[in-house]
Amino acid sequence: MTIQVHLNETVIEAFHFMEEHVADSVSKKTLQKIIIDFNVTSEDYHDIAVLLYGMEFRVQVPEKNLDFQAAISNYSTDTTNLYNPNEVADYHLELTEKA
Repeated sequence: MTIQVHLNETVIEAFHFMEEHVADSVSKKTLQKIIIDFNVTSEDYHDIAVLLYGMEFRVQVPEKNLDFQAAISNYSTDTTNLYNPNEVADYHLELTEKA
């Protein structure tokens, strides 16, 4: 089962979703954090790469009633070159609320 995560205007179908709360090291405020894993096809690679290079997002997860401004706190992928047709990569993305 997937969950829809909206990053700005882009909808991502995450096959893994986890929500955490973390303390900001300066303000000690409790911040929201989400961790998602999702697939990116070679056809969507360019659009997703451009989106992630922005580094900051409005995160909305309607199913979880989440809506906050966030920045990338961790990111990885198992494939760095999706320019060949019909390839799929697993992306791991952690987004932490901006203090």
